[in-house]
Amino acid sequence: MQIHDLPYPDPGVPDARSGPRFLWWLFRNQLGGQLRSLAWGLVHFVSVSALPFCVGFAVQAVIDRSGSRLALAGALLALACAGNAIGDTFLHRTAITNWITAAARVQQLLARKASSLGSGLTRRVSAGEVVAVSTGDIEKIGWFVEAVSRFTAAALTIVIVCVGLVVYQPALGVVVAVGLPVLAVAVLPLLPRATRRADFQREKAGRATELASDTVAGLRVLRGIGGEELFLDRYRSASQEVRHAAVRSARMWSLISAIQVLLPGLLLIAVVWHGVGLAREGRITIGELVATYSSVMILTYPLRHFEEIAMAYSFSRPSARRAARVLSLERATSEEGSLAGDAPSGDLYDPATGVLAPSGRLTAVVCGDPDAAGQLAERLGGHPAEEETSVLLGGVPLDELPLSVARTAVLVQDKDPVLLSGTLRELLDVPASGDIDPGEALAAAQCDDVLAALVQGSLGAEDPMDARITERGRSLSGGQRQRLALARSLFTDPEVLVLDEPTSAVDSHTEARIAEGVRNLRSGRTTVVFTSSPLLLDRADRVVLVHEGEVVAVGVHRELVHKESRYRAVVTRETPSTDDALTGVLEEIEETA
Repeated sequence: MQIHDLPYPDPGVPDARSGPRFLWWLFRNQLGGQLRSLAWGLVHFVSVSALPFCVGFAVQAVIDRSGSRLALAGALLALACAGNAIGDTFLHRTAITNWITAAARVQQLLARKASSLGSGLTRRVSAGEVVAVSTGDIEKIGWFVEAVSRFTAAALTIVIVCVGLVVYQPALGVVVAVGLPVLAVAVLPLLPRATRRADFQREKAGRATELASDTVAGLRVLRGIGGEELFLDRYRSASQEVRHAAVRSARMWSLISAIQVLLPGLLLIAVVWHGVGLAREGRITIGELVATYSSVMILTYPLRHFEEIAMAYSFSRPSARRAARVLSLERATSEEGSLAGDAPSGDLYDPATGVLAPSGRLTAVVCGDPDAAGQLAERLGGHPAEEETSVLLGGVPLDELPLSVARTAVLVQDKDPVLLSGTLRELLDVPASGDIDPGEALAAAQCDDVLAALVQGSLGAEDPMDARITERGRSLSGGQRQRLALARSLFTDPEVLVLDEPTSAVDSHTEARIAEGVRNLRSGRTTVVFTSSPLLLDRADRVVLVHEGEVVAVGVHRELVHKESRYRAVVTRETPSTDDALTGVLEEIEETA
């Protein structure tokens, strides 16, 4: 796999049982790239390690006044330098390729999991954790995956050089062969403490990021209640904790780096001291001493990769654990389904609660518990939180349809829809039937003032469709964001549209116009609205009251508000015996109508 071939046609099924298993799965799934990186790494490291032997051979040739051997040494030096340059170039290319392709694979897996779980994902893990995994964590995971092959090449090179030194000059080679493994494992006792400190630092950093995100998201409210300084003080405190944790972690890694410098220096001193003694005794030549000394110096370069792989693993292990936790989440129902064919049509029926939405009509569902309403809306869309009796569309269980077909048939807009940053044209660039014009959807959702606000806030945007929407629509009010999301859902024009509290953030006059617009635009289509607003309920063809998970009353709004006390309690927000509230609601309906 090369970078230009991304994205993967199929990223595969990850082993998400644990973080290390997930890392091993990633490594195995790009084995070809790892082997290429290993091969070029060996070319690079062996070429670098061959330079001391060439230098020692040249020095001895000069001492022996041998021109032919000096020329041979020069040719070998040129060959080693060429191998070093070529190996380093292609090692870098293959390593970066491995890094990017591993990160891209994780991103695809996360995107596929988010698409599969839908809104159920953020109910099982926090949105902040998903964002952290899909941004910073994938870089750390990619770093470790690509570092494995370079570390393996460095380790093999050290073994080759040690064997070569023992063969080339046993008296000094044995000292190097014994000392290098000690250098390689000397920092191992410090790694657990360094890993713990790094984990603690990331935990504190995550907490600070969460506080910052909450502060920015609620800045308008904080300014209204004068709570800015309180939250800023909390963030300052959290950021200081991050700084202290980062300093403690850096101290430990600095100690590890210092050891990696000190111990090779001590080994070098031992080699020189022992080698000078051997040279005085005539047991080794000056060229052999120079070659051995230079080899020890050069080997500090591949030895640094032992420190790097330890750092890469300590940083990537918690990242891989978080990624595996997200990827291990499963839908309550299968994505493939057991039925094939086009999306069915007909009545939408939930056997568990008894909710029936007749085909082509506007059905309102009243539920006293907002959480239960949200779960029921997800069930009607074929996204149950747990495995249970399937919702039927035209008598066909949604659970038995492929996920893509079920989503084409039923669209659920939850009570907190997300607006992605970009232009309004990009916001409405979604799969749609083509039967509804974007202008019609925006008009039905009463978005005239929203379009004006977007044009005013976008420099040089004469066409409202080219006006830019900020991240999550933060520059808009809650009601404006809600109406834009409703327009997007109406433009999609699915066979069945389920809306959960679509007008909870708008005023009553706008709500009345939205109710009329949705009714007219969705004429002949099945629409289910979860609401307790009398203005929406009065325009529904059918109203269903759900109490404690079961349908307890069905009718029209004016009939139920007179006859059903539980319905009246939910709609009027008062006790069933409050006649004044009932009278007020009826008068409001009459005035609006």
